[in-house]
Amino acid sequence: MEFSERKRILFFGLPWTFTKYTVKEDIINIRSGLLKTIEDDCYMYKIQDVQLETSLFERMFGLGTVVCFTGDTTHQKLNLVHIKNAKAIKDFILEASEKARMKRRTLNTLDIGSDAINELD
Repeated sequence: MEFSERKRILFFGLPWTFTKYTVKEDIINIRSGLLKTIEDDCYMYKIQDVQLETSLFERMFGLGTVVCFTGDTTHQKLNLVHIKNAKAIKDFILEASEKARMKRRTLNTLDIGSDAINELD
């Protein structure tokens, strides 16, 4: 399964921007720019959590913003801004990232302040 969406302007949800998001089972690709294009990728196994944000105007025009919290060095917070089908894309990313972590046998750990214990000694 693959999703391909364009970033849209908030007014009427029209795709007048030059940013394209491609979400596949193993990778998220963001391509932006007209004269100078920038292409950025994030592997699914690096995505730790996914959040869906919808403002009043986004809901009026059927849009949403998907925020991916990653372990990637270039984008720790990856935003897919003003896209259609945001709920379906968020659910797909959440499931695909879990499958990718299971496939690679990776484990996400949290820093719970182990440095603070060492400072007390």
